[in-house]
Amino acid sequence: MTVRELAAQLSLRELAMPDGDREVEGGYTGDLLSWVMGRAQSGDAWITIMSNLNIVAVASLADVACVILAEDVVPEQDVVKTAMAKGVNLLGAKESSFALSAAVAKAVQ
Repeated sequence: MTVRELAAQLSLRELAMPDGDREVEGGYTGDLLSWVMGRAQSGDAWITIMSNLNIVAVASLADVACVILAEDVVPEQDVVKTAMAKGVNLLGAKESSFALSAAVAKAVQ
């Protein structure tokens, strides 16, 4: 399933979509950036409530397919611009990290 398809299926807001055709192969949920860097897998949809500029760097290093900001978290405009420039798909959702984790797991199986 592509990031664009996942966004449509889960009614996610597209905040930055430079590579909507990227395949989503799994998921990871976490807010401790160093933990995510060491554990998220390439192709994962990363679910977090963190919205600072560092999420773009971690997403790039971990090579995740997208970052989903849970619980109506809204990033600053510089985060969105940097995500576009670095090729990081950034999505938003009103649901909790718990609910999104279950939905992503079901969608990518």
